[in-house]
Amino acid sequence: MIEFSFLLTESVVVLGWIFFRLGAYIKYRAFNWKREVFQLLFLINLMVIGRMVFHPMRTENNRILPLVLDTDAIWPFRINLKPLVYLFDYESKRDMWLNIIGNFAMFIPTGILTPLIYKHLDSLKKTLLTGFSISLTIEIIQLPFASRASDIDDLLLNTAGCLAGYGILCLIRWIKKAIKE
Repeated sequence: MIEFSFLLTESVVVLGWIFFRLGAYIKYRAFNWKREVFQLLFLINLMVIGRMVFHPMRTENNRILPLVLDTDAIWPFRINLKPLVYLFDYESKRDMWLNIIGNFAMFIPTGILTPLIYKHLDSLKKTLLTGFSISLTIEIIQLPFASRASDIDDLLLNTAGCLAGYGILCLIRWIKKAIKE
């Protein structure tokens, strides 16, 4: 059994990001504050997604529980490929809405930040594909963890959240353009 603590996982991600950004600065000898802020916000967005997806929401002694990889419990994978089968299957309406809104909302920043950081992804189709790809990657990474389940509903809600984020960005751009005219 292997445990992945939240603090260690997030620390590795932050250190990797620092080294990656430092390497980019050394390679290009340029530093754009606006772009760096957007990239930092994107990193925070990915870290929040990682927290919500991979680490149980309950805590013990105010400590986030680790993600556990139990090699004896990997198979069979917990996967649902039928849309809407388990989406409403919760003990309480609160838990159901928390799942739906949470899966949708945590990808809104992805839909806003992706086109701002990566100009070549600044289209509905490419931003949607990026959100879908990130969500699909998360669902695949969850497969070997018995405490996690890969679900098509999560993939659809995450992608819809990314689409909503892109819509918000387009609305902001339209308003800015209308104000200038």
